[in-house]
Amino acid sequence: MKKTLLAVLLIALQQSAVYAQPSTEFKVVKTFHIASNGGWDYLAVGPANKLYVSHGSQVNVLNKTTGDSIGVIVNTTGVHGIAFDPKGMGFTSNGRLNNVTVFDPKTDQETGHIATGENPDAIMYDPFSKMIVTCNGRSKDLTVIDPSTQKVVTTIPVGGKPETAVSDENGNWFVNIEDKNEIVKVNSKTYQVEAHWMLTPAEGPTGLAIDKAGKRLFVGCDKQLAILNYTTGKIVTTLPIGDGCDGVAFNNKTKTIFTSNGEGTMTIIKEITADSYKVLQTLATKRSARTIAIDESTETIYLPAVDYESQPVTAGGRPKSVPGSFQILMIK
Repeated sequence: MKKTLLAVLLIALQQSAVYAQPSTEFKVVKTFHIASNGGWDYLAVGPANKLYVSHGSQVNVLNKTTGDSIGVIVNTTGVHGIAFDPKGMGFTSNGRLNNVTVFDPKTDQETGHIATGENPDAIMYDPFSKMIVTCNGRSKDLTVIDPSTQKVVTTIPVGGKPETAVSDENGNWFVNIEDKNEIVKVNSKTYQVEAHWMLTPAEGPTGLAIDKAGKRLFVGCDKQLAILNYTTGKIVTTLPIGDGCDGVAFNNKTKTIFTSNGEGTMTIIKEITADSYKVLQTLATKRSARTIAIDESTETIYLPAVDYESQPVTAGGRPKSVPGSFQILMIK
């Protein structure tokens, strides 16, 4: 009886260690201010302690620790995302120019441009195929670029508006199709679409992250995080998150999921097992902080945001941002 009681207590202690997380575990520790105006989308942690931030017609380059300005990559009108080839070069997806800017991360100087499909949005580097991939929202396809030759290898129609793509680093890409409410599976060896997976009851997929060990996709949707088994395409579960999510990040070391919600929150979710998840914290951030980047080496989160003017918003309109208020929230 005593042994049985001891075993029960040990199990309870183990479970409490998993589930008990202090509500103030994550907080905004710094704010980096960027005085210039302009819209924004994604940001990315780059080499040499740099943080690359899309911002209107340029990319601002900051010291990721101090927020000090290091440089600017110009001529990237409508820039959405930034990706890096580990062999050396960086690439930005320029939505209004329908091209990719190639730059040298050592100097942050542009070295060339590559034409893509229409309105390239998210961009990624796939270590398996060693390709750069852009998600082209208006032409509803992917542009595949060989970074070693800086040439387009192929264009892959995906049947809808691709928002974000991730790789399992084993021959597959997964792309969320925002206007079709689905995930598309693409074979990165044949460049063929192999499956379409519906996300119902979740809707409006935007942010996307992957757990390669657990074989799970984390899809940021309208007020929900949909979790898919990417070997079967089946939804494992959905969890409530804040409104206006446009970014999802995953820390592989701590098995923690982060969603950046434009309403002004970040939802933090713990992966207990591949089929079990728990919302740990809803952190107040800033209204407009809808995209996200994670630096797993330092377990730091970065969110771009602006301050909004206080006057009421007209029906169907957007609030006006305060000029010169663009900033990056650093969260640990």
